Amino acid sequence: MQRTDTLGRPPQHRVARLNRRRLLTAARQKLRDNPDASLDSIALAAGVTRRTLYGHFSSRQALIAELTQEAGQALHEAFAAARIPGADPLEAMARMVLAAWAVGDQYRTLISLGRRAPGKQEAIRAALEPARDEAVAALRRGQHEGVFASHLPSPVLAQALEALMLALAEENTGYTWTDPTGEAAATVFLVAVGVPPQAAALQVRAILLDSKQR
Repeated sequence: MQRTDTLGRPPQHRVARLNRRRLLTAARQKLRDNPDASLDSIALAAGVTRRTLYGHFSSRQALIAELTQEAGQALHEAFAAARIPGADPLEAMARMVLAAWAVGDQYRTLISLGRRAPGKQEAIRAALEPARDEAVAALRRGQHEGVFASHLPSPVLAQALEALMLALAEENTGYTWTDPTGEAAATVFLVAVGVPPQAAALQVRAILLDSKQR
């Protein structure tokens, strides 16, 4: 049974949690498209007052810090859930791309802020560092084993691939192109690191099929 107060309203703490979720969702969307989006526009998109926003976040910096922590944690958890002990570099990389795609909205916001919002790069770099380190390690191992092309050093290749992922995520809007499972994006990603298209497609489909059967 849902608890209510004497006037039949939900408890205040439940309303506060709902407002906080609305604010974070609205902030992700607004700041992803425009890092200079005003707090007024975020509050309006969330359907709350500016006073309510400040009740949860004392400043714009506090709101962005919360988004940064949330997105970094989401990416870390997605990578951890996708990780398979003993996976070869090709499978490991495909799983990482699919994991990043699954938290695409948060990932896009984080990258967008890091590239376009002055003064936020250091915190965002720190939030992304564990995921970036894992991607670089997988690329380096794949290059060493001859699975991935070695035309670029692995850290440089990782940065280029991150830009590719961001571009694909920004196009995944449903208006002109949509990739709900990330199959196309992961396949293109693997092709970009030198995997033959057919082998890339087979690897991605195998992972998605395995995920459905679990």
